[in-house]
Amino acid sequence: MDNLITFSITVFTGFFAITNPISNMTVFLSLTQGEDRATKQDINKRANIIAFIIVTVFILLGKYIFELFNISIPAFKITGGILIFYIGFEMLQSKKSNVKNLKNVDEDENIAVSPLAIPILAGPGTIVTAMNFVSSGSALQIFLVIAIFGFMSLLTYVTFSLSDFIVGIVGNNVISVIGKIMGLIIAIIGTGMIIQGIKISFNLITQ
Repeated sequence: MDNLITFSITVFTGFFAITNPISNMTVFLSLTQGEDRATKQDINKRANIIAFIIVTVFILLGKYIFELFNISIPAFKITGGILIFYIGFEMLQSKKSNVKNLKNVDEDENIAVSPLAIPILAGPGTIVTAMNFVSSGSALQIFLVIAIFGFMSLLTYVTFSLSDFIVGIVGNNVISVIGKIMGLIIAIIGTGMIIQGIKISFNLITQ
């Protein structure tokens, strides 16, 4: 039981850091600037539903993806760890990650799908984090990861819904500080994945 609680807290922390709803609400505001409240809510709802579906598919099919492309768990953890560390490092430098950021958005494009759902909410970092948590997990752990990401999607929806109010109260400086803290957590998670991958590789070699 204690292991499941610890696992759930780790998963939630990882998802919260990588999806970063507080920091991303400024992106949401900039993309939906000039839209009425009903349109903003529609974009918000669709973006989070699409992101949840995408991540859930990768969680459920991750094992088969590994087998299809002959990807080993150690290789995945090391490569994924490097990617996540890079995203966190860029956040610490107050840069918008090139992995998640799209500099130009077509006005005619459905922004709920891109860039909000992909790659801001369900980008490579989020997918890698989710697949890492279930790469060698039980059915119960897989269910927990899906449920926790579902909760994160709901939390992101609520945060985006209150974005105008929140930014008005706390200001952009506080949001920037939170973004840096999340960047540090993401970098630590990435380092942990690299260490896990190296340990698994070493254990396989010595067996």
